[in-house]
Order: sequence, then C-alpha cells, then structure tokens
Amino acid sequence: MALAAKLQLRQSQSLVMTPQLMQSIRLLQFTHVELEHFIDEEIERNPLLERAEPQDDAVGDLAQKTEAEPQAAAEGDWFENEAGWSAEAISEKLDTSLENLFPDDPGTSERLGPDLTAQWKSASGNSGGSSSEGLDAGDMAASAITLRDHVGEQIALAFIDPAARLIARELADGLDETGYVRADLAEIATRLGADAAAVGKVLAVCQTFEPVGLFARDLAECLSLQLAMRDRLDPAMKALVANLELLARRDFHALKRICGVDEEDLLDMLAEIRALDPRPGMAFSGGASDAIVADVEVRAANDGSWTVELNAETLPRVLVDHIYFAQVSPHAKNQAEKDFLAECLQNANWLTRSLDQRAKTILKVASEIVRQQDAFLVHGVRHLKPLNLRTVADAIGMHESTVSRVTANKYMLTPRGVFELRYFFTASIAASGGGDAHSSEAVRDRIKQLIDEEKPVDVLSDDAIVDMLRESGVDIARRTVAKYREGMNIPSSVQRRREKRALASAGR
Repeated sequence: MALAAKLQLRQSQSLVMTPQLMQSIRLLQFTHVELEHFIDEEIERNPLLERAEPQDDAVGDLAQKTEAEPQAAAEGDWFENEAGWSAEAISEKLDTSLENLFPDDPGTSERLGPDLTAQWKSASGNSGGSSSEGLDAGDMAASAITLRDHVGEQIALAFIDPAARLIARELADGLDETGYVRADLAEIATRLGADAAAVGKVLAVCQTFEPVGLFARDLAECLSLQLAMRDRLDPAMKALVANLELLARRDFHALKRICGVDEEDLLDMLAEIRALDPRPGMAFSGGASDAIVADVEVRAANDGSWTVELNAETLPRVLVDHIYFAQVSPHAKNQAEKDFLAECLQNANWLTRSLDQRAKTILKVASEIVRQQDAFLVHGVRHLKPLNLRTVADAIGMHESTVSRVTANKYMLTPRGVFELRYFFTASIAASGGGDAHSSEAVRDRIKQLIDEEKPVDVLSDDAIVDMLRESGVDIARRTVAKYREGMNIPSSVQRRREKRALASAGR
C-alpha cells in the first residue's frame, strides 16, 4: 500500500475567545465607576462615539442635522456602492460576527439603510438620564488631606535641625494606614548614619503629634500615648495596658488582681480604654468614599408582584455618530484612512450593542433573583432561601460564569434596603424534619437573636443554641454555630458570662 499526500477540506465548529467577546465579558463585570472610566477612554479613542447628554433633544438634533446635510440623505445607497465600503466588507474585518454574541440583534445582517442621518444607536435603549449629569457637589470639594501630608506639616514645624527633620521624614515613610510605625528603628539609624539614641529622640517628638497615638509601635504604646495625654496613665492603667490579651479574653478576675483594683474601678478603666482610638491614622486613609449607586431598583407593583427596573444613572447613553461618518468617509484619501474609519465604526457599533446586552443581562439576572427571593422581600431575612449561581443560570438559560460576573459588585435597591446581588446567594442548611432547607444568612440572624435575648443568669452555650435551632427545624452542627458566631464578632459563652456578671456587679 503506497503512501501519498492528500489535500482535504474539513468543516468544524469551535469556540474562540475573540477580542470582541473578551470586551463583552469585561463589560459584564465592570462596576458603574469602572464602566464610566472605560467609556470615557473609548470616546477619547474613537471619533464616532459620543455621549448623549440628558438635556440634549435627540429628535431635534436629528432633524437639524438632516436638514443641514440633505445630500447625505439623498445618496441612500452610496454606502453599498462606494468601493471598499460595503456592509459585507466591513463585517469581514470583525474577528467574529455580531450575531454570535447577540442572537436577538440583527447586527450586520440588516443593511445600514439609505437614511444614514437617522441612524443613531443608544446603549441604554431608553430616554433615561446619563450618569454624567453635570458636576456633583463632591467634585468641587478640595481633595482630602492624606496622613502623609498631615504629618509632613507637623514635621516642618517641630524640627529645625535638618538631620532631625530627615529622620522624622524617614519615620513618617514607615507609617502604615493606622498610624503605627512599622519600620525598624535600628535599620533607619544605620541607613541614615545616625545614632539610635537620636532616632529614639526624634520618635519621641513625633509621638506628640496630633492626633495623639501616631508613631506608636504597637497597640499598647498607642493607648499609652493617649492615656498619658489625658494624665490617666497611672500604675493601675499601665498594668491594664500591658495585659491587653487578658482584656481580649474578658478575664476580669485576673485583671482585677494584676491591677489591684475592685470591679467598679476596673469598669471605669475599661470605659476609658473604649473611648480611645486604637487606629488614629485611619482618619486620613480613606478620603471621600464613593457612594453606592444601585444598579437595579425593585418596587412593589399594584398587583402584588415586584417591578424590577434598571437604574438609569448607571446606564451610560452612548451614541454612534453616523452623520459624521457619512461626512468624512467620502474624503478618505487612501485605503489606510478607509480602514481606520471602518474600524472605528465597527468598534462603536460593537460597544453600543455590548452595553445594551449588558443592561439586558443584568435585568434578566436581577429579575430571576427577585422571583427566587420573593419571600425575603415580603417577610425579611428569616425567609431568605438558599440559592446558588447554577439555579439562576439554569432558569434564565445562561452560563454560570456569566451570572457570576453579573452579580459581582452590583447592587439592588429594595424596600428592605440596598443589597449586593451576591447577598442573595447563600449556602443551604438542611432541615431537621426533612422539610425545605434553610439559608445560612437566615440561620445567622436566628443565632444573633437568640444571643441578644439571653439572660445574664442563663447564657447560651453553642450546644444549647444547636438544640434550640434543631427544635425549630434547623439541622446544624456545633462547629457551624461557632463559625457563624465568630463571624459576627460575638464572644463565646464563657466570655459573655464574665462580662454580664461584671456589668451586673457594677449595677448593684
């Protein structure tokens, strides 16, 4: 049998991660702020993209531009007849067709049409307002002072000697966001060629800066600096600050013995400790925080159902300026300029359709979440159902990864408050009687309620909480109760019992 080379033609289907598909996936997981930043970059890069300002009358603009450019409307078929500018030729430059991602969108299969002046595309698909509706009052405010700037001003006033000022600035560079010095003082002295005593002297001056507690090396020193400023660092308080681990364990009996005080004095000392700031640098770390803007709004309808709508403020309206394209394309001098304009038009159309698809996908996922968690919206957290991404994905006919991207950093405004979409996805805890499973979030709320209602003489242990939950139909393990309790920063039953006894003694 002779071997011979043959040429065969074979057709096959494959899924390719194209640049357009990657862009659509990225848009899904963008937050409102990230999406605005991305669109601003695209508008700066693409001359055929522009925002539709809310005060603009789009219909009036179209009428004016149609009257101003009668020749563009008259030449209905020039787009197809002009060599190198047919719709088919442009679609060939895409790495995939628009129909592959947006089956409900006619895409390139629909001819651009004769009246180019009337073809404007909006990403939001409605006449809602844009997210950039003028300057916000916060934009006009001065930028917040950082911790470095605040400390730098005090260093300039506190030190005249250039060497001491240099050491102080080096110490300031070693501050973390809480205001603690995390740098090694011996290393600073070696690097600057200074004595360790000189570095310690400069540090002592820096520890007098406002707010008091800055430049501390640990929590105990931070609290000591603030107590010394208040003239309350007596021997008993020094002993208390030196044994903060006993305070964390609420071992009040040991603290009374070490500090040499009775219960009343110890409670007064604890009240003073609570009034201190353990992280003085945090006042300068955040600056102005961004307000949460809900992507979806849920309201009760008259028929007893729920109305789910997208927040118009989170839907940027982006237009494709086909009129400008019609004006400049006939004047393209060479193939490179034609290719550039064609690429701009392709990217602009793709972006607007991707934004429109993003909005539809968010609305579809949010509507299914509302349908699944109807009991929560009516009755509260106790009726939150167990829900996972696969359940929602199967219900709306999408992939689980798509639902995961949609629910990331998106928020829903409901009659019960603003919640992240991920909040509605909770683990399932089996029912002891074989009934419907319980949501982990609902179980956490039940545990917190049981602990809040406990009496000083009857503090509930984790085992007791397990028994009470099982009586109410929740099959849960003791370690799960302990994990949920610790996640809510609730101390153990031993620590709660000590604290309640101390408070009761102080009350007498």
